[in-house]
Amino acid sequence: MLNDSIREFLKGRHYAALATQNEDGSIHLTPVWYLFEDDRFFISSGSYTRKYKNILERPGVSIMVDSRGSQGNEQWVSATGNAVIITGDESQEIHAKILKRYLTDAALADPVVGGGFTAIGELSISVKPDSVKSWKLKDSDDQYFGGILGQTPDKWFHQID
Repeated sequence: MLNDSIREFLKGRHYAALATQNEDGSIHLTPVWYLFEDDRFFISSGSYTRKYKNILERPGVSIMVDSRGSQGNEQWVSATGNAVIITGDESQEIHAKILKRYLTDAALADPVVGGGFTAIGELSISVKPDSVKSWKLKDSDDQYFGGILGQTPDKWFHQID
């Protein structure tokens, strides 16, 4: 399920997409900042959000983390599991770690920027994956193309905006 390569990728600073299920069965999908620690995903949120309300009623979620910035090195990890809501001091510690991953020291120290981001994370969501899938372009390149895609990616791929 989780191997060292996947863990290392998830410790990188990427965006994730969190999917929860709405009352009518449709999917609510939202981009999130995350922390991956102790083989769990942690996401900050607020009690006013759709994702929080969905998790209270239907805790099954999916999360996907991908990296598209480096041509030829694209990869993703997708996981599913049940979400648990964390509040109080534990949640605030998690939220602080997430902010430190994504905001500069100047942003954190600024009373408006740092204070604003701190205020909007009143709770945390924890997801321990039940299943994990992953893919790396490099693996497909090696297997099917003999590594030529990664050697000269500009020759094969358009830049992603």
